[in-house]
Amino acid sequence: MTPGEYRLRVCYGKTGRLRYLSHLEVVHALERVVRRAGLPFAITQGFSPHMKMAFGPALPVGTAGEREYLDVWLTRYTEAAEVLAAMKRVSPDELAPHEARYVADGERSLTAALTIGTYRVEVDGKEIEETQARTALLELLEGGELVTERKGKIKVFDLTRCVPKDLRVTGRDGGVDIELAVRMGPEGSLRPELLVRRALPPAALQAAAVRTTRTDTLIEEAEGVWSRPM
Repeated sequence: MTPGEYRLRVCYGKTGRLRYLSHLEVVHALERVVRRAGLPFAITQGFSPHMKMAFGPALPVGTAGEREYLDVWLTRYTEAAEVLAAMKRVSPDELAPHEARYVADGERSLTAALTIGTYRVEVDGKEIEETQARTALLELLEGGELVTERKGKIKVFDLTRCVPKDLRVTGRDGGVDIELAVRMGPEGSLRPELLVRRALPPAALQAAAVRTTRTDTLIEEAEGVWSRPM
C-alpha cells in the first residue's frame, strides 16, 4: 500500500433487477457511487490510471448477491460510518452498501481470501417435492463428479471438493429452496444452479424457474472453519 492511503472494505448487495448486471457493469456502477459520494479515492499508477479498487469473486449475470465485497483505497482517513452513509445516499437500493470498515495493509486480496460461496437456489415447480429433490441431489453428489461441456470444452468437477458441506432442502408452496456451499478458486467454481438442474431431471422433477442468490462469500480458515472478511 502506498503511504498515506487507507484500505476500506465495503460489503454491498446486488439484488432485484440489478442481479442482471455483468461484473464489469457492477464495477462501473460502484465507481460512480464512490465519485458521487465525494470520497477521496486513490488512483493507480502506470499508463492507464484508474480508481484504486478491488473486488471479490465475480457474480454471474442473473445471480444475486447478499454479501459481496470490494476494497477501495482512500487518500484521507474518514470514519467508516461516515463513508458508508455517504455511499448509501447515492447508491441504488438494489446495489447499496450495508457495512464498511478499514482493513490492515497486510491482508490478502479479496479474490485470494474468499474461497467459499454460500448459495440459495429457489426452484419453482408445482410437482417438485422436498424429499424427492433432496434424494436427487444427494444421489448426484454421491456420484463424486459432474462433467460439463461449454463451447466445446469439457470440465470435470470433483463434487467431494466443490461442495464441502451438506446441503439443505426446504419445501414451500410452489417449489423448494436449496441451500449449499461451493468452493471457489482460480480454476473457477461450480455454478449451483447447474448442479440443481442436472440433478432434477433424472428424478422426473420439472422446474418452472430457478433463481440463484449468493448469500455470503467466506474465508476458509481451516477445514470446515469459515469466517467473513469483515
